[in-house]
Amino acid sequence: MTDEPMYDAMSDPTSDPTSEPMDAPGHAEMPDPAVQPSGAQEIAPGLLVIPNQRVGLVPNIGVIGGTRAVLVVETGLGTANAERLLAFALEVAKGRRLYLTTTHFHPEHAFGAHVFAGRATYLVNRAQADDLAAKGPGYLDMFRGLGGPVARHLDGVPVPAPDVVYDDAGYDLDLGGRTVRLRPTGRGHTRGDQVVEVPDAEVLFTGDLAETGQFAIFPWFPPYDTDVSGVRWLSVMDRLAARRPRVVVPGHGDLGGPGVLAAVADYLRELRDETWRRRDAAMGPDAIVAEVRALLTERHPEWTGQEWIERGVGCLCAEHGA
Repeated sequence: MTDEPMYDAMSDPTSDPTSEPMDAPGHAEMPDPAVQPSGAQEIAPGLLVIPNQRVGLVPNIGVIGGTRAVLVVETGLGTANAERLLAFALEVAKGRRLYLTTTHFHPEHAFGAHVFAGRATYLVNRAQADDLAAKGPGYLDMFRGLGGPVARHLDGVPVPAPDVVYDDAGYDLDLGGRTVRLRPTGRGHTRGDQVVEVPDAEVLFTGDLAETGQFAIFPWFPPYDTDVSGVRWLSVMDRLAARRPRVVVPGHGDLGGPGVLAAVADYLRELRDETWRRRDAAMGPDAIVAEVRALLTERHPEWTGQEWIERGVGCLCAEHGA
């Protein structure tokens, strides 16, 4: 998902997401979601991050090197982005073996994996692989319905197919002198979230479990997608925050330290508490949304993505008393 406002159909899941593309009259076309490998920053020896520079539908991307192999984290949206990323990764690898992983199945994170076929081994956790198979086609159609540059990036793109699928115990990937830990977190932002830990550098890639400078992204679109869980997401963030990594690479937004994780946990907790307090008082859904949105935007006036507050309230209302 993105730190920019999403397509109107995502706020009204009963509508056809392909019926009115973003570049139709009355819509402003989104900026080109282009990955820029030239902006790569070395945040630890042999560990590069390509920042998203706060461009919508561009994730923060990692390129992690060991003596024998290199791991790429995320692909960017579509073929052209993945081609630029692959060329960059091959230049960094200089003949070392190449691996690819993604933090979750959403298109800007994973829908360039086909470009790496035959050049890298693509490995993900079981729940993410299940998400790709079950939800990938629908999300591909929905994102193509955004029109403009998003649709162009996804032209001819297939649903990703991992080469290696690991179980819930996690996967330790030996890159040579550096082991990277791939760890499923359980249901949170999606059913199949995975974090990527680089212990020797104390770096954690979170995917969209954490963002900076924006309200948490809740892909709550009943009846089509209801796998996001505010309650379980909060539990995940508390566990991650307790590890206190030196550097946190969020799905979107600026890199930071352990405070990034604590801030997301604090927000999810206040969203839950404010929603449930009003639910306990038998307020109606519209009134809860109005009050909670007004309160949280007043508390966090600098954050973007206010449209996700309503989605989060809807999710937590559904989890109230469960």
